[in-house]
Amino acid sequence: MTLSLPNRIAIDPITVEVIGSALASIVEEMGEALIRASYSTNIKERRDCSTALFDLAGNTLCQAEHIPMHLGSFIGLLPHIMQRHPLAQMQPGDMFVGNDAYEGGGTHLPDIVMAEPIFVHGNMVAWAVNLAHHADFADRGHAHIYQEGLRIPPVRLYRGYELQRDVQELILLNCQVPRERLSDLRAQMAANRLGVQRMIALCAKYGRDIVMAAGDALQDYAERKMRAGIATIPDGTYRFADRYDCPEVDGELPMHCEIRVTGDEMHLAFDGPLQVRAGMNMTYTALLSTVYYAVKTVVDPTILPNAGLARPLHVTAPAGTIVNCTHPAAVNGRLGTCQRVVDLIHGALAEAVPERVTAASNGACCSITFAGTFAGHQPSDNRLWVYLETIGGGSGARATKDGLDGVHVHLTNTSNLPVEALEIEYPLTLLRYELVDGSGGPGRHRGGMGLRRVYRAEAECRVRVDGSRMLSAPWGLFGGQPGGKAELTLQGGAAPFDHGSGTLRKGEIIEVVTAGSGGYGPPAERDPAAVRRDIAEARMDAAAAREVYDF
Repeated sequence: MTLSLPNRIAIDPITVEVIGSALASIVEEMGEALIRASYSTNIKERRDCSTALFDLAGNTLCQAEHIPMHLGSFIGLLPHIMQRHPLAQMQPGDMFVGNDAYEGGGTHLPDIVMAEPIFVHGNMVAWAVNLAHHADFADRGHAHIYQEGLRIPPVRLYRGYELQRDVQELILLNCQVPRERLSDLRAQMAANRLGVQRMIALCAKYGRDIVMAAGDALQDYAERKMRAGIATIPDGTYRFADRYDCPEVDGELPMHCEIRVTGDEMHLAFDGPLQVRAGMNMTYTALLSTVYYAVKTVVDPTILPNAGLARPLHVTAPAGTIVNCTHPAAVNGRLGTCQRVVDLIHGALAEAVPERVTAASNGACCSITFAGTFAGHQPSDNRLWVYLETIGGGSGARATKDGLDGVHVHLTNTSNLPVEALEIEYPLTLLRYELVDGSGGPGRHRGGMGLRRVYRAEAECRVRVDGSRMLSAPWGLFGGQPGGKAELTLQGGAAPFDHGSGTLRKGEIIEVVTAGSGGYGPPAERDPAAVRRDIAEARMDAAAAREVYDF
């Protein structure tokens, strides 16, 4: 059996599978190189980065299993690069960098993308792309995009292997911790160069045309699997509404989703309030990456992560709203809003395919950023410091299993920062780190539990907390009960925060509790002995995870 492709090259399915596995291996190796070569804790420890390969036209060939949200920046940046820089003028060794949400295809400014064209025998065949979250633009306002950091349109950072030092200096001058940024940018460059080498070697082994044709075949295969999966969902229109809260705004904002399934295609329409003077707005590419992830998890999680899966999906949202913002809306905290979009999609599809969805997870990407003030320089090197981390929470209960405790969910997939790394590198002490007992919603299968992290400042610093589900609880499904809400508590005499931002003096304490998640099915249907056993196991897990330091 062979696959007949538009370029008339016939490829057997085994070759397509082998090349597809090779592409997946390349992006995973790029990711490991980026993580191992990076300097900042946010990348080397928390793995807040992603890597991918794209074809010549800017379609996703393969994305590593890192952060689903980062696809939004990938699919946005490449069209901007090709619009500004003709392909005919590119050469081996060029490296483009960008992050802007409106002129660079990004989703928020800390996510800096690097893209390098790949040439084989003088012909451009693909792109090596990576993204790293540079935890630097801290202690800023979020009324509009101009307050949120340096905006970088797609520009050449390397031209024919030669570093454009003026561009690099411009970027570093606008960063609070330039030493970290320089080292992380170099790690990104190295990761792309590795991807280029591996792709050239792959083309040398199988032939350039065969590799390119296999890329087309893999996208067609992903499309077929997505269409086949959608076809198993009953035709109809499914709706769901939810509310979104975050510290930046007062009250809750209503959000709505309508999904229409017709045959092997799915139309998703979103609505929300007008964009706000806060960093919770999301760009259209951020909406697309959210939809692709959420639908894939329900339709068929085994679908290859390439551009083909998007072809049967049609996504609309009114411009100028928080789900499809326009210039100059702020976007720094867009991930929390994206998490709520996942809840909307799962909630709507629960009516159609209840066995495939989960109850609401913690519904947030709870993040906390510490930034040293002038009086809070690290005494060892007298430099400014910025520390960002995101904290996991509960993952929603499933039709056949309990939810997961204390994990990152959906679009965020970063790792836990070890206590030792935190306390060695920053003037902070972690007093408690534990699961929040009872925060998982009761049900036939209970929701996952949230986390509690308690920090003590050892030097004066500015702090910003982003999160959600402080006002509304993660909902359960089919009789399952809601999970616990998120909380923010200040201790040790700390002054109240203003919309999630404030100052901690030395010795003052901040406690962050993330939301749990909803249960699945009525609790009464569950065997009481099983309930007691699970509670006992959960308490043992919480005790094992608890780390208490007495100073």
